[in-house]
Amino acid sequence: MPQFGLDEVDTVRIRTLHDIRPAAEALHRIAMGCGMRAALAHDIAGRRTPVDNEGDLLASKVFGWPDHGQVWWRNTRIALDSPLTTACRFESQPFWVNAEGFYTLYPNSFLSAIDVGNFEARAMTCAAIVVPVHLPFGQIGAVSFNPIERDKTDLSEEFREYGDIFGILARTFISGYVHVTGSLQGLPPELRLSKREVECLRWAAIGKTDLEIGMIMARSRATVRFHIHNASIKLNAVNRSQTVFKAAQLGYISLDAL
Repeated sequence: MPQFGLDEVDTVRIRTLHDIRPAAEALHRIAMGCGMRAALAHDIAGRRTPVDNEGDLLASKVFGWPDHGQVWWRNTRIALDSPLTTACRFESQPFWVNAEGFYTLYPNSFLSAIDVGNFEARAMTCAAIVVPVHLPFGQIGAVSFNPIERDKTDLSEEFREYGDIFGILARTFISGYVHVTGSLQGLPPELRLSKREVECLRWAAIGKTDLEIGMIMARSRATVRFHIHNASIKLNAVNRSQTVFKAAQLGYISLDAL
């Protein structure tokens, strides 16, 4: 088993655009030393794939994925159809998966409901150790570590040995990449919702109208509308629904009740 330490983590840390290529090369070296090849996505909802400061695709130029035929970064349906990306929406810790299902450190009933039929074609791998990377504003990145032995489907031992370090390395790389490339939706740094704005949005999140919120809070409908409008301006939201959604992304309110 390869030995890991803080030095290895620092090799995949990205502080500037010029760090992207060497950090990717370091991640590739570490993954290959564990018998794995990494596949990266900084935003599973987007169509772009990570590139270096020259615009070269890391997938082919660094990680050695063949740039022909059905490549995963050109599959526009993979974000919706792949069991790997689907699972990343319901899990925040590393897991491994094959055609038999998902294997996690902690029970997650949501994963058992995910369809793994026709697994290899939809996931474009026989098995993988996957690290979800949950970023601010609801963005989700992911790094999958795929066995170099293409017919290897049992990764239980590799997950036990490397799962935690893969988690640290993947999160360090993806969060740094997103930061230096400006791939994250921005909001004013001094953003802060008022107590009244948050209170109105909490009631709005469970479907209350302005009139109903006003009755609950003993305020006029115009006052409620004023607070929600102010919140939408602060959050750069275009309508009531997006205002509620962005407030939830930033942790001001919870959507658990919905």
